[in-house]
This record gives sequence, structure tokens and C-alpha cells, in this order.
Amino acid sequence: MSALLFLLLAAAARAQYSATYSYDPSNPSNLPDTTEQGQAGTNRCGGGSSQTSLCQNVFMNSITDFCVWGPPYSNGQNATVGETEREEVAFCLKSGYGTRLLPDGTITGAHWVQTPDYVQVTGIGDFTKIGIPASDSGGELDPHGADGNGNPIGGLVFGNSYGGSYIQYHEWTNFMSSTEFCIRACKPGPNAAALCQHIYDLQGCHWNMPGNYDGGYFESCFGDTGLPMGVYGSSTWQQGTGPTPDPHPAPPSSSCVRVASLTSYSPLPTASYSTSVTIVTSGSAQFTYLASLPPSSSQPTTAPSTTKPSVSPAPTSTQNAARKGQVHRPLLLVAITLASLSAMRVHLAL
Repeated sequence: MSALLFLLLAAAARAQYSATYSYDPSNPSNLPDTTEQGQAGTNRCGGGSSQTSLCQNVFMNSITDFCVWGPPYSNGQNATVGETEREEVAFCLKSGYGTRLLPDGTITGAHWVQTPDYVQVTGIGDFTKIGIPASDSGGELDPHGADGNGNPIGGLVFGNSYGGSYIQYHEWTNFMSSTEFCIRACKPGPNAAALCQHIYDLQGCHWNMPGNYDGGYFESCFGDTGLPMGVYGSSTWQQGTGPTPDPHPAPPSSSCVRVASLTSYSPLPTASYSTSVTIVTSGSAQFTYLASLPPSSSQPTTAPSTTKPSVSPAPTSTQNAARKGQVHRPLLLVAITLASLSAMRVHLAL
């Protein structure tokens, strides 16, 4: 291979995906039918959902509203991530995007983190339910691929975590295996490519996206931006050269809220009682704020469980302290509907 050809191939492998598309939830068919040549599926997915959908749009909105990539076909043996990476389709928690849905019980632990620069979900599950063979140790999906068209070809990622309006994430990375997943979408900006690096496809989730992979519960947190994968001080490690360095430590997270299930945002109490405050005004702009309150001796010692039968119970605060070294304080859920300050009605339930 000539030096020129090698450079051209290297450039293609690292090509920056730059085409921009707008997702309008009121008109989801505004996207083009396809966005890359050779695309097996479609980006014009409409609404609803279908388990035969070939939609290639992933959405990253919250702990109860995200998607992952999965094989479009499988007989349980012939659809490893490596074999289907060019044709993978979206599997989502919610209907309305024209995608396939993740079957109940697929994900058994999920941990959402929003940082100033990216959103990320890590966890475990049984992804044979979406066709990944049980023996598959996994592979990586990203918007580049060997030719710059992406794995899958034409795959798009959108989200509304930053400011409430949908943006397109040009840089993202998703590792899938039969038992584990991680997906990160980087906010557009100068650090997006480094924080969603796609060249370490052999290193897997824990190395590329250090975080919480515990099973048995689902949580949403805010966190600090982590270090770029593969960058150590002034040096950048190249996969395949020398020993593999240790992964970066998981960055700190805070304001974590556990939810009863991935299908309905219903916060679980982190202690033996729950507290809620609702502030309502006239208008349509709604915001939710989560804060900590110190426990009160006047609170009841038990609270009804909101965990659905199909979801493993969340660890108690004592168990969580043993694993994490800290006990989270009870949470105060404040839902605020803002328009004018007139006609305000306050309801406090303790």
C-alpha cells in the first residue's frame, strides 16, 4: 500500500461528520428518507413504533427516554454487533419516534449522567431480547465508520437535554454486547470529538465510558465531564501499540434520583419516607427541580413502594452507602409551571 493511499484511508476513518439535520417532534417526517449512500434503513421514521422498523435515528433525552442500536435481523446466532454494524437500527424506551421498542426487561440496570459536555447512559441487561447473540462480546457504533458514513451507515442521534429543544449530536459512541451497554452523545463544541472518540473500538464500555454499571436499579444524575478517552497528560495512546493503559476514573456525579422503572419517570425515595412540593402557576412552561432536604423526625418510618413487580428493588440507603461510601439525603421533588407570578397555588404534601 502506498503512503498516499494509507493517508487517505486514515483520513476517511477519522472523517468528521458535519451534515446537520433538524428533528421536529411535531413533524417527525421532515427528515430525509436517507442521509448516506448505501444506507440500509431510513431517517424518515414518522411516529409510533414498530418491531420491524428500519429507523436509524437514536434519541438521548433522559433516563426514561433513550435509545440504543441493535441488529435489524437475527436468528439468535447470525447478528453479532460486528456483523450488523453497518445496518443497525434504533431500539427505544418510548414510542413516538417510529423506531423499534426495547422489550420489557431488556435493561436491568441503567445510569444516566448529564455533564456540561455530554449525556451518557451505562448499564446492563439481556440484549438477546433485541437479537444480539448470547455469545457476542460486543462492538462499537459511531458516526464515522471506516469510510466516514457511520456505523450504522446514516445513523443519526438527537436529544433535548440541553435547553429543551432538540439538537443533533454529531459526535456519539455506543458499545453494545449481549449483556452490557454504554452510549454517550457529545454536545456540539470544540471538545465533542475528543470526548466521543471512536478509535478505541476494542476496549469496550468500562475503558471508554467509566461509570456506574450496577444492575437492579435505574438512576439519573448530573456529573462532571470526564477526561477524553486515550489521552494521558500530553500523550495520546494509540490502540494496538504497547500495553493498554488503565481507564480514566469515573468522574464525580451528584443529585442522583432513582426511578421506579424505565417506562415512567416516578422518583423513588432514597430514605424511608417521601416528600413532595408542587408549585403551580398559569402558563405552559414546566420545569422540574430536584433538591435534598434533611430528614425530619416527624416523617413516617415507612413509605409505600413504587417499584413495579418487573423491576428489581433498588438497594436500600444502607446498602448503597456500603457500596458508594455515602448515603443520599431524601429528595424534594418540585414541579414548577411558570408563566406569570399571579394566580399562584402552592400545595405541600409531607
